[in-house]
Amino acid sequence: MTEVAFVTGAGQGIGEAIAKRLAKDGFKIAAVGRTVAKVQRVADEINQAGGEAIAVAADVQNRDEVYAAIDETVAKLGDINVVVNNAGVAPTTPILDIKQDDLDYTWKINVGGTVWGTQAAAKKMIELGHGGKIINATSQAGVVGNPNLTAYGSTKFAVRGITQTTARELAEYGITVNAFAPGIVRTPMMNDIAQQVADNAGKDFEWGMNSFAKDITLQKLSEPEDVANGVAFLAGSDSDYMTGQTLVVDGGMVFH
Repeated sequence: MTEVAFVTGAGQGIGEAIAKRLAKDGFKIAAVGRTVAKVQRVADEINQAGGEAIAVAADVQNRDEVYAAIDETVAKLGDINVVVNNAGVAPTTPILDIKQDDLDYTWKINVGGTVWGTQAAAKKMIELGHGGKIINATSQAGVVGNPNLTAYGSTKFAVRGITQTTARELAEYGITVNAFAPGIVRTPMMNDIAQQVADNAGKDFEWGMNSFAKDITLQKLSEPEDVANGVAFLAGSDSDYMTGQTLVVDGGMVFH
């Protein structure tokens, strides 16, 4: 039976690349996002390319919507085997400027979405009587601190902690939990971050992007497909003996 992958934030950028790569690898795909039109486009493109995908609407900060999305996926695609908690936001917030809303909003989506996605997925896998793989989006900024990213970075450090904790909790059910840590990826969200950093410094967009790119060992920015390749490894059988780990896919920004 074909395995099913559930990918949040699948309407653009890294999430879109992950959904398309896993479809290419033979998974049925639930492309999940807040904006139905975005994930519907991705699902349509997968279907047109010969895969099988559905679009599912859900705001990951809302626990009930995440549970409903998992239920809808199983009802329409027959199972759930891989869950990629990818959806997130990345505000640029110098420590002296952070407001309550900045912190609350970022944590509800990046951390809340990971917790609800993990919880809903694990309960459904246990109910279905099999294990599975949960894959969480952290970041290079969740491995080492980056200036101006206090709110975002704090959530991504938290995601690594959640990954390690739930890996220990869910192992008895045959569920592995790992994370992937992208670096500087050419996505709409990254462009927004670079522009915000540039604006804060009174510089132009290229200065903002280079402020992140200058420390990449491979001396080039990542494409979303580079990250999707790493996630494909975590989603496949080659990573069966890994759990609680963070796979860093950042071109050599941090070594550990």
